[in-house]
Amino acid sequence: MDTLSVLLQNVNLFETKYHRINGAGNWSYAIDKKDTILFYLVLSGGFCLDVGSEVRQAHAGDIIMISNAAQHISYALNYHGNEAKSLDARLVNEADSIIELNSADDNNVSLILIECQYDKEMTRPLLSVLPSILPELSDASDARFGVVDIEVKLLTLESEKERMGKTAVINHWAGIMMIECLRTYIESLPETTDNWLRALKDPYLAKAIAAMHYEPNENWTIHKLAEVAGMSRSSFAQRFKEVVGMPPLTYLIDYRLRLASRYLRLQQNSISRISELVGYASDSTFSQAFKRVYGVSPKAYRQQYQKKIAV
Repeated sequence: MDTLSVLLQNVNLFETKYHRINGAGNWSYAIDKKDTILFYLVLSGGFCLDVGSEVRQAHAGDIIMISNAAQHISYALNYHGNEAKSLDARLVNEADSIIELNSADDNNVSLILIECQYDKEMTRPLLSVLPSILPELSDASDARFGVVDIEVKLLTLESEKERMGKTAVINHWAGIMMIECLRTYIESLPETTDNWLRALKDPYLAKAIAAMHYEPNENWTIHKLAEVAGMSRSSFAQRFKEVVGMPPLTYLIDYRLRLASRYLRLQQNSISRISELVGYASDSTFSQAFKRVYGVSPKAYRQQYQKKIAV
């Protein structure tokens, strides 16, 4: 399995919602969605997207991913949209109908908006190094992903008909769109970037990262990881730190504990079993390591999460 696929195994999108939006004339709106990944699919026409200080135009066939911004403004082409009103309430109240922005027969844009929740702990390192909007301007020519052309057609059909399994279909395609946006971004990263995702393009480091994610319970050492990478111990350790920004075993510990936090929230395994799954020799060693990072023991962390669900 390739490194990006292994990396994304525990990066799950869920509670996916989708909306059809038609715009006519001069229209604008603001959306404030904290801790949410958004996707726009432009079915026809075009519009402008303003996320923070970044403004992007999108046209028919484009896919836009808003990865780590709570608020954005959308507006018609050639319209500033400075007085955009919130669309959040309409997204809730009109979830099962097409949202019309100015009633008219001459729509200048037709959109599908998909919003997804995600596991914050597992996705944090990834989102921390992504731009607010994907693809970037330098990748504008790649915005019309060939494989996604089929998805756009399928999503259009799904949005026009009420069929069983619609939510599952939308959630599935959202995951595919995320992968398409990510790999286009990673493939475009220059060799001089300090973005740790460049390691996924490195033929040596990528092997070691994939191994750590695929078998986090393995008793990994610098020597073993260097062997997997096909490098000397010293060269591997130096290269990993330069590209990723931290030593290999620090990266491993961070991943193990984030994975443990996910297992604790899933409530499917005992703490002792989770300790084994993430590569700790004893429950006490695991508990100490977890508490150093999260401030509470694994048991207390699980109980806190159970209380949040109950509320």
